[in-house]
Amino acid sequence: MTQNLDRLNALPLRDDLRGKAPYGAPQLDVAVALNTNENTHPVPADVHTAIVEEVAAAAWTLNRYPDREFTALREELAAYLGHGLGAEHLWAANGSNEILQQILQAFGGPGRSLLTFVPTYSMYPLLAAGTHTAFVAGERSADFGLTAQSAAEQVRRHRPDVVFLCSPNNPTGTALGEDVVTAVYEAGEPFRTVVVVDEAYAEFSHAGTGTALSLLADRPRLIVTRTMSKAFALAGARLGYFAAAPEVADAIRLVRLPYHLSAVTQATALAALRHSEALLANVEDIKRQRDRIVEELGRLGLAPAASDSNFVFFGGMPDSRAMWQALLEDGVLVRDVGIPGHLRVTAGTEEETTAFLTSMERIVSAG
Repeated sequence: MTQNLDRLNALPLRDDLRGKAPYGAPQLDVAVALNTNENTHPVPADVHTAIVEEVAAAAWTLNRYPDREFTALREELAAYLGHGLGAEHLWAANGSNEILQQILQAFGGPGRSLLTFVPTYSMYPLLAAGTHTAFVAGERSADFGLTAQSAAEQVRRHRPDVVFLCSPNNPTGTALGEDVVTAVYEAGEPFRTVVVVDEAYAEFSHAGTGTALSLLADRPRLIVTRTMSKAFALAGARLGYFAAAPEVADAIRLVRLPYHLSAVTQATALAALRHSEALLANVEDIKRQRDRIVEELGRLGLAPAASDSNFVFFGGMPDSRAMWQALLEDGVLVRDVGIPGHLRVTAGTEEETTAFLTSMERIVSAG
């Protein structure tokens, strides 16, 4: 590693990238990996068959470029989201990270800034750095919450060109109220701020939780991003998307790479969307395991946060790193998110959840 770092520093790397570390979670060979918020349920057999058939059909045309506008996929995404959206409101890319990168390429850049509220998704500052966008770390309350009043005040103070709102937030798992989104949008009106609501985990929210999709009408600088990596169990396919005013998609066309979505990716996503009911059936089981984790960790005297996502953020440990290591020794890998006294665990299958909770009970009981 040291030798590689020396070689890296010998390259004519951009000055603002020197000393930075790439994004990444530990990839260790363990029995129970619950550290990256994947959907750990396998793709159902009938959906697997449909994907294979769709990809096999696409394979006959791989000598040609794919549909640059991925029209069929945008139509299916619009139908899935509802809210009166049409294909013209949708855009897709290789994972929601590329979606966010494209947004910053179009609306960020040199002399412009991105505001978000930490702790939140750790890719945001890296995406800002990669697009020469100044990163502004906004503040949350002591319990990691964010009120409409506080968020709006910080927008007025910093005057950002772009705001990222993660809802449900990663790593805390909490969803934002619609009042926060509207307050941020209104506070940014004088500065023509683009407001992005990152709803990567929206399908896991509790019943009655709102979505920023309902706020899109008459808000031309509001963008709602989603992914098929989580609820649709397609992390390996890399398909993220957004809904926004049609002119936002036109802006992204100015910076996207030509033919950026492969025919195979489009075929996979189309097959999954056409079998969304089967895929989303696993979401309910994941939510049950998530709520089980919250309940059981509370019983053990820890402090789990209420979660609208497929993971649980929990505190109450004097030494979270020691807890992380003890779990690893039991073959359970969770995420150390760098917040003292806190860890994050993905809600997996019933068997994986049981393994995590059994290990936690043993460790806590051992004192």
